[in-house]
Amino acid sequence: MELFDRMLELSQQGFFCSQIMILLALEGEGKENPDLVRALGGLTGGLGFSGKICGALTGGCCLIAYFAGQGEPDEMPDQHCNEMIQSLVTWFEKEYGTTYGGCDCKDILEDDPANKIIRCPQVVEAVYTYVMEELIKYEII
Repeated sequence: MELFDRMLELSQQGFFCSQIMILLALEGEGKENPDLVRALGGLTGGLGFSGKICGALTGGCCLIAYFAGQGEPDEMPDQHCNEMIQSLVTWFEKEYGTTYGGCDCKDILEDDPANKIIRCPQVVEAVYTYVMEELIKYEII
């Protein structure tokens, strides 16, 4: 199944940007983690549907940390974790912040519900692809 088609399927099941990205990562590893998916629900719609920072961006940061961050007391995060997150933020600001006048959901959607259907899938797919490329570049996955 193509990435976009799977994202659409997850969206139709009621999941949103940040949740979709982590679900894709979990599926790629053959894992399930409903608690993690539920927790990332706090990022959707721009931090609990407040219209603030895009959940694709914050979800992408979480996705990087999922693979490269610290998860246990005796575990060290990958030395490139924060560098990858900063790179994602810079890229996102350039790609979407410039285009839409900011990185908030409300900026990207421009108060038009139709933009959620048109723009959000493209943004989520682009962020997911960017993150995966960074993780591959630094040999984390």
